[in-house]
Amino acid sequence: MQGILIVDYGMANLRSVQKGFEKVGFAAEISGDPSRVGEADKLVLPGVGAFRDAIARLHESRLAEPILDHVKAGRPFLGICLGLQLLFAKSYEDGEYTGLNLFPGDVVRFPDVPGLKVPHMGWNQLRIRRPAPLFRDVPEGSAVYFVHSYYAAPKNAGIVATETDYPEPFTSAIWHENVFATQFHPEKSQRVGLTMLRNFAAL
Repeated sequence: MQGILIVDYGMANLRSVQKGFEKVGFAAEISGDPSRVGEADKLVLPGVGAFRDAIARLHESRLAEPILDHVKAGRPFLGICLGLQLLFAKSYEDGEYTGLNLFPGDVVRFPDVPGLKVPHMGWNQLRIRRPAPLFRDVPEGSAVYFVHSYYAAPKNAGIVATETDYPEPFTSAIWHENVFATQFHPEKSQRVGLTMLRNFAAL
């Protein structure tokens, strides 16, 4: 199979991501078939909900291995929201769970700070740390849409592509070689987010 494949493991509004790609002129297939995932040129792993459920479903559906194989083969990969968090070694959401372990680091909850609402929901700004190909034509300080209570804390600061303040800086996107992942939702981030989807599709 050529083209973009959005991984269906029952944990995201996949149609909204698919429509985002369609808006910028690229077709994207939705599939939960491990062999289809294994054949894709470009892979998108979205996700909303609990880390524990997501990682369990990836393993039960036999999707974890083809996703890892895709990344190791150097093919473009985009993780969105929970799809970013799953790339890390460990999550502390409602317990302690092992992720796909592509990157060392933990997924942790925002601290309880007076006046700070958790989940972090709504529009917030990006501070671009490294000019990843995903952010071509995305201005510094662009606003994007977030919905999350947990965030990834990478052990390797070199993979951090953008930071966002809430109120302390946290990692809002990562980039390492062929792997791009955003804590925010590009498909809900209007023109700025569509620019990112176009950049990924055109890689």
